[in-house]
Amino acid sequence: MAGARKNAPPREEVLAAAMRMIAERGLEQLTMAALGREVGMSSGHLLYYFHSKDELLLQTLEWSEGRLGAERGRLLTGRATARERLDAYVCLYVPDGHRDPHWTLWLEVWNRSQNADDAARDRQAAIEGVWHRDLVALIAEGVSRGEFRAVDPDRFATRLRALLDGFSIHVAIGLRGTDRAQVLVHVRELVEEGLLADA
Repeated sequence: MAGARKNAPPREEVLAAAMRMIAERGLEQLTMAALGREVGMSSGHLLYYFHSKDELLLQTLEWSEGRLGAERGRLLTGRATARERLDAYVCLYVPDGHRDPHWTLWLEVWNRSQNADDAARDRQAAIEGVWHRDLVALIAEGVSRGEFRAVDPDRFATRLRALLDGFSIHVAIGLRGTDRAQVLVHVRELVEEGLLADA
């Protein structure tokens, strides 16, 4: 029937479309109007559901992180050694390359968080907190099994994630002289020196 309003797509379909647009066209092309055309909704209808582009981006990040979290959970609960699972964690953390869509989204949310309200900042911190807790638990398990040196798991995880974040930003923005392969070598050396070396 001409002029009839199409039923709104499920929220997950909208978020998946937003992530797909970031991957295919870049974040700068993700406007409410363009996303609306992609999912058959008006930009006003999208704003009714998401209230702002900041909220759309944060919900897209939460959705994407939920998918990554499921993958991370599978990797971390496997039968491999703690070292092997740590390598898998790092590989999942580090961007695939320049303009990696997940990291592109993270960088934008971080940038916008400077002016975000406390509730939005708490949601962002919750996402970061899950990555941190998983890493702390993995290091603690490796220490308890004698695979890793007797380090403070929380302190080591904090430092390792800071290194991963810094290198990951370089990879995601395409900083010359830093690529994924080089980052993985640097992290492997840090792990060997800080966790595996029996000083």
